[in-house]
Amino acid sequence: MKIVVLAGGISTERDVSLSSGKQVYNALKENGHDVIMLDVYLGYEYGDEEANLSLEDTFTLKRDWAASIGAVSKDNPDIEAIKALRPDGEKNFFGPNVIRLCQAADVVFMALHGENGENGKIQACFDLMGITYTGTDYVSSAMSMDKSIAKDIFKAYGVPTPFGCTLEKYERGTKDMTDMSYPIIVKACKGGSSVGVAIANTKDEYEAALDEAFKYDDKVVIEQYIKGREFSIAVMDGKALPIVEIAPLNGFYDYKNKYQPGATVETCPANIDEDLTKRMQDCAVKGFNALRLSNYARLDFMLDEKTNEFFCLEANTLPGMTPTSLVPQEAKAVGISFNELCEKIVNAAIK
Repeated sequence: MKIVVLAGGISTERDVSLSSGKQVYNALKENGHDVIMLDVYLGYEYGDEEANLSLEDTFTLKRDWAASIGAVSKDNPDIEAIKALRPDGEKNFFGPNVIRLCQAADVVFMALHGENGENGKIQACFDLMGITYTGTDYVSSAMSMDKSIAKDIFKAYGVPTPFGCTLEKYERGTKDMTDMSYPIIVKACKGGSSVGVAIANTKDEYEAALDEAFKYDDKVVIEQYIKGREFSIAVMDGKALPIVEIAPLNGFYDYKNKYQPGATVETCPANIDEDLTKRMQDCAVKGFNALRLSNYARLDFMLDEKTNEFFCLEANTLPGMTPTSLVPQEAKAVGISFNELCEKIVNAAIK
C-alpha cells in the first residue's frame, strides 16, 4: 500500500507527534509498504531534480523520511520558530503538497497529537476530500478533545468522572469555587500530553495554575484532585486491551514524565484483582462508545486510594506511538508486536 504518515504540526505536542510518526513510519516500511512521512505544516517541496516526479513515484523514493527526527525533548517545542519557517502571510495550514500526497495515498496514518490533529479539523477536511485516515472521525475527535464536552458526555452516560466544572477566561474571579477543597487540578480544556495541567494545593498555586492553563486555552477544566493510582486502557475496535498502571517516580504524569525514558514505572498488565480489572475495562469501552469513537483510542483512569472508586479522566483519540507510549505496551501484553499493531490500525481504517 501507499501510506502517508502525517506528523508534526504546530501544537504543543509537535515533538511527541514527530517521535510517534518516526516509529510508525519505520514499522510500516518494515511491513513492506511504500511509506512517506510528512510534516503536516511544513509539507514537502520537490527539488529541481524531482520536477517531473509523479505523486505515485514519490512513495518509492529511496530516502529515509524520518532520518532527522530525534528523541522527545523535556521542554515544550518552540512553535513560533516553526511558524517562522513558512513564508510571511501564508494562511493555508497544510504545508506544500500535503493534500496532494495524502490524496494519492491508500491511507493516511494520523500520527498527529494535540490541536489540529485530535480536534477533528483535519479529519473533517479529509472527509470532504475523500482521504482515508486512521483514528476516529471528526465529530468524536472534537468531542473528546474538549475536556468539558467529554466530561458532560461521561456524566450523561454514567461513566464516573471527577467532580469539577469549566471556567472561561472572562469568568475568572467571578465564579465561586468553594464546592471543591484543595488539592484541585487545573487543565487547559483542549490541551494534550498534560501541557497546561497543574495541581494546586493553595489559593496562590490555584491562581498560578490558571495563569499557566490560560496560556494554552481560553477555557479550563477544574476538578477535585483524586489521589491514588493511575491507569490507562486502550480500546481497539470496541474491545479493551490489558490495563497499564502508571507510576511516575516524581510528581504526576506530566509532559516530562510521559516522554523521558526512566521517569515513570509502567506495569502491564496492572497489578489489580480480576474484578476491578473487568469493571475498569468495561468502563473504558463504555466511555469509548459514549464518545462515538472508532478504530482505537486510549482512556485514562484514577483509582481513589481511600474509597477504591475509579474515575475516567479523558479519552485520547490519537494516543502516542513513541518508544515510551502506553498503547504499544498494552498490545505487546497480548502478543501484538508494534509492527502488527500499526498494521491492524491501518487495516481497520481501510475497512
